[in-house]
Amino acid sequence: MAETDTFPSMEAIRDMLDDIQEDLPPILFEELNGGVLLLPEEKLHPESRKADKLYIKGEYHRSRILGRQIIIYYGTFKKLYESKSEKKIYKELKKTLHHEFVHHIESLGGEKDLEIDDAIRLEAYRRRKSIKKEL
Repeated sequence: MAETDTFPSMEAIRDMLDDIQEDLPPILFEELNGGVLLLPEEKLHPESRKADKLYIKGEYHRSRILGRQIIIYYGTFKKLYESKSEKKIYKELKKTLHHEFVHHIESLGGEKDLEIDDAIRLEAYRRRKSIKKEL
């Protein structure tokens, strides 16, 4: 499919996520009792700035009550990729879902390498925004 003005429906995105998950080994889903959820909203990071918004495409959650789950934000994907091809959207969904699965696996193993990497990237974002403010 070529570049398009029509972003896939939530159902179509859900189908893409299901397709991506089918290629993952079953062991990755152990203790992911909340599964992979697709929510309709877009989500901004709490430290997002007006001029350069920082969107959250997906999150990994773990709680004593709700367990472990991955959340993908349909609205964020629509906002960021609404004029992109389905191939590009699929690629970004896959990249995001794999990222969140790494958080899951690291959580199970007591590791935090990806959390540290994410924190480094957030700090770089903060520095870029701080430098722009000073200019």
